[in-house]
Amino acid sequence: MILGASGDLTSRKLLPALYEQHAAGTLPAATRVLGVSRRPKPDEAWRDELREAVRGHVRDFDDARWATLAPRISYLAGDAARPEEWTRIAARIEELAPGAACGNVLFFLAVAPELYEPIIAGIGATSLVPRDRRVTCGDDRRAWRRIVVEKPFGVDAPSARRLNQRLASVFDEADIYRIDHYLGKESVQGLLALRFANGIFEPLWSERFVDHVQITAAESLGVEDRVAFYDQTGAVRDMIQSHLLQVLAFVAMEPPSVFAADRIRAERRNILESIEPPDAADLPRAAALGQYGPGGDRPGYAETPGVAPGSTTETFAAMRIRFDNWRWAGTPFYLRTGKRLAAKRTEVLVQFKPPPTNLFRRLGREVAGRMVGADRLLIEIAPASEVRLRFLGRAPGSTFSLRELEMDADFGGRGGGAEPEAYGPLLLDAMRGDQSLFKDREEVEAAWSAVEPLIGPASEVLRRGIRDNYPPGGWGPAASEAILARDGRRWSSGPSSSPSV
Repeated sequence: MILGASGDLTSRKLLPALYEQHAAGTLPAATRVLGVSRRPKPDEAWRDELREAVRGHVRDFDDARWATLAPRISYLAGDAARPEEWTRIAARIEELAPGAACGNVLFFLAVAPELYEPIIAGIGATSLVPRDRRVTCGDDRRAWRRIVVEKPFGVDAPSARRLNQRLASVFDEADIYRIDHYLGKESVQGLLALRFANGIFEPLWSERFVDHVQITAAESLGVEDRVAFYDQTGAVRDMIQSHLLQVLAFVAMEPPSVFAADRIRAERRNILESIEPPDAADLPRAAALGQYGPGGDRPGYAETPGVAPGSTTETFAAMRIRFDNWRWAGTPFYLRTGKRLAAKRTEVLVQFKPPPTNLFRRLGREVAGRMVGADRLLIEIAPASEVRLRFLGRAPGSTFSLRELEMDADFGGRGGGAEPEAYGPLLLDAMRGDQSLFKDREEVEAAWSAVEPLIGPASEVLRRGIRDNYPPGGWGPAASEAILARDGRRWSSGPSSSPSV
């Protein structure tokens, strides 16, 4: 059941994802999809809208395949935030799938965050989720009721705790799926294989050999048609608290004892809880916020229709993170995200330390300079899905000199085609009951605590003069470069394209 079925998320992500899984033969044949939204429309009209939306968002659309999925998709006009509507919604489920009282139901909240709590209360008021949370059928089968909650999961740590409590009043923790579609990306999941399926990386993966780590999620577009959402959210809540901290957790977590959902989630939670947020005194040195200004024929963020007058909502955010644990003590992680930047790219850069002594220092200043910080592992998540290892080797010729070399690998396999929509595998995981790539309640709350200095009262010092403080087409405000410059480092993309220590 998709609640908020007429929204952008459904047409751009959820139905294309379900179509791809159906086309691949991985969507269970008994699956039925019920969309619930306030706009009245017949089933056929909604299916026609979805067909065109799916056609525009998948690589290989086939009318014949769609024709076999479309009859399994239905629509119901109703306000799911009103408890009295749920009797009618439950009746519609029974009508679509007779015997559904003994069937499995996956609720997906594709609605505005302020509607989460009333919808959860409405679900809890129906017979769909019994008070004892046990759905037992006559043949001793057990059916499940699970809920998928989109981000943002709260707006800060206290609101996240309240939402967790509301969910726990209706669902068991094992039935709550806090989704982050970044974790459905092939390259993000590939981080687990890269780290833990190979013996060559683990001995180097610590403060002893890693100088620092950079995680960047840059977008070349502005807020576009997301102004209403974005002006209430900002880059920290939209990207850092969710996506980037999840990627960071995969990079920095300890190896789980076994590849199992509870062990993976426990290690992600542990690493997020070990973050030492910057205090108020250090915040101006450890973080930067920005708003893009006007450029070409496009207005700056502050002049965009729908943005509140005097808004200090950030379209760019960067921060330095330090850990209080054995593996990473002393090794900083730098996170950065922004809109209207020079290019669209999401990547993780692991910068290794240089050799303890420069054996080739007498070969010349240029070679010695290039050698500093040469070794790095670049994990590109978007737009490509690749891993590149850069190191130094001898250049051919009659004299001894060094040159940079790269080895690269494609996460998706050469010529393997486009990655599937990330929501597809996650939806199947929720149906299977696999929570490996979903967040637990402590993990969400720890992530909010990590970014609290950037969204709480202390952030006011960063928001002074935020308006138009970086031009479109660059890499953000100067304060972002200064975070690394103070540590003798620089970003992998920016005024200099070659990072160094």
